[in-house]
Amino acid sequence: MREPTVRTQKIHRNYLKLRLIIFGGLALALVIASYFSESLCPYDPYLQDLGNAKAIPSAAHLFGTDRYGRDMLSRVIVGSKTSIYSTLLLVGFIMVFGTMIGIFCAWSGKKIDSVLMRISDIFLAFPGLVFALAVAAALGGGVHNAIIALAAISWPKYARVARSQTLAQKETVYIKAARLSGCGTGKIILKHILPNIFGPILVTAVLDIGTMMMELAGLSFLGLGAKPPIAEWGSMMSDTRNLLTTHPWVTLAPGFAIFVSVVIFNLLGDTVRDWLDPRNGR
Repeated sequence: MREPTVRTQKIHRNYLKLRLIIFGGLALALVIASYFSESLCPYDPYLQDLGNAKAIPSAAHLFGTDRYGRDMLSRVIVGSKTSIYSTLLLVGFIMVFGTMIGIFCAWSGKKIDSVLMRISDIFLAFPGLVFALAVAAALGGGVHNAIIALAAISWPKYARVARSQTLAQKETVYIKAARLSGCGTGKIILKHILPNIFGPILVTAVLDIGTMMMELAGLSFLGLGAKPPIAEWGSMMSDTRNLLTTHPWVTLAPGFAIFVSVVIFNLLGDTVRDWLDPRNGR
C-alpha cells in the first residue's frame, strides 16, 4: 500500500482545517445565540394567547403556536439557553472531575488506584440512563438535579481515559528527567502530564456533548429535568407529546432543535478527533 505523499497529506490537512472552521463556527454561533436568546425571540416565549392557540406554521409564527398560543419559535430559541448551557456545564464538570480522579489514581499508587477504580466499576456496572433516572427521582427532579444525576454516572469514562494516558506518560524518559531536575509533583502534572493527555480527553468531551444533551432532554421528557413553564427542549416535547398526531409541529420544533444541535456537536467532535490524530500529518 503506497504511503501518502506530502501533497496528499497537506490537502487532507487543509480539508480538516476547513471542517474545523465550519463546524467550530457553527457550534460557537449556537452557543452565542443561545446566550442572547431572549433578545433574539420575535415574541415573548411565555406570553399566552388562547385565541391563537395551536396555530399552524405561518409567516407570523414559523413553528406555529402551542396549546396556550405561545410562539413555538420563540420558545425553541429561549429554550436553547437552558438545554445547551446545562449540557456544557455537565460536560465541563465531569471532564474536570473525572480527569482529576484519573490522574490521582495513576499517580498515587496501587491502593488508592484500586479503591477508586472499583468505585468507578460500580457506576459503570449500572445501565447509565436507568441509574440517572433513579438518582434524579431520588433528588426530586429539576435541571440541577438532572445534571447531578448524569454527572454521577458519566465521570468514570474520563477517569479511565486520564488514568490510562497518565500511566503511559508516567514512565517516559522526559518525566524521569523532570523528576531528576527537581520538579515537584504539581509542576510535573500541570506542565508535563496534562498537556500530553489533554487531546484524548478533549475529544471525549466534545463527542460527549451530543450524548449528554439527549440524555438531559430525556430526563426532562420523563419529568425529571426542567419543569414547565421553563422553556427546555426535552420538557417542551413532553408537554406537547399528546399533540403529535393532530398538531405535530408543536412537538417536532424542539425535537428538530435537539437534532440540529446534536449533529453540529457530533460533527465537531469527529473533526477534532481527526485533527488531533497524528496519522493525519499533525
